[in-house]
Amino acid sequence: MYTLKPIEQKYNAEVEQVIRACLMEMGHTHEGCAWTDPFLGRFSEVYAPDNAAYWVAVDDDDHVVGGAGIGPWPARADVCELQKMYILPAARHSGLSKRLMETVLAFAREHYDYCYLETFANMEAAMKLYESFGFAYLDGPITETEHFTCDKWMLKDLRK
Repeated sequence: MYTLKPIEQKYNAEVEQVIRACLMEMGHTHEGCAWTDPFLGRFSEVYAPDNAAYWVAVDDDDHVVGGAGIGPWPARADVCELQKMYILPAARHSGLSKRLMETVLAFAREHYDYCYLETFANMEAAMKLYESFGFAYLDGPITETEHFTCDKWMLKDLRK
């Protein structure tokens, strides 16, 4: 069983390890994606504002097995971004990704009208999850970002 908790400083390093492990698994250890994000080890700071939040999924020993967050989109006050949603292989197929999505989207609906995300075409399971939650594909990014190597972009209308 996994428990969802708001990010705390004590989880920062473990969250970074989870994200790096998942990026290595998918072959995305390069510039232009989360791999080079300077904030990976500082999630408790990054997600401290009222319009941002990050949840970790922890196992029975309080070790991080995944997480997901919502952050503001700099160019538009009505848009947030689904950020850094990763789950270790051992915790997949447990219903955890669905629980994380429900949690982050509930938070997003309280603060925003739309939720945007950027991902990679080889993250097929993630894209199926996003589709099942009503995200629609876009032809390109809504604005340029530091994640310039992402090749899939999606948007969800949170007002529906």
